[in-house]
Amino acid sequence: MLTYEDCVALSGLTEEEIAAIAEHEHIPELAAAEMGNYLCRSPSGELRIKRMIVDDIEAASVAGKLDRVAALRLVLRHFVECHPGGDERHRPRGGAGERPR
Repeated sequence: MLTYEDCVALSGLTEEEIAAIAEHEHIPELAAAEMGNYLCRSPSGELRIKRMIVDDIEAASVAGKLDRVAALRLVLRHFVECHPGGDERHRPRGGAGERPR
């Protein structure tokens, strides 16, 4: 039987990144780990995760939760460092299968 810690390790994400996905999608953290695992392996999934974290930062800022904003900024920094596909500057432009912006 897999534990939650096993699922986190298999997802390729940190617990904080999974928590940000769970917060954004309003789903349990175990489901967020599965979703994050899937997204990390899809062509634009890392950008979607980054957008979720950015959305969470914006929501925390509007709510005046400055401690949460600071924590999520660290989560975002770590995510982009570990998942280069989440940084638009490192993605090829105009490749096959990409949607126009």
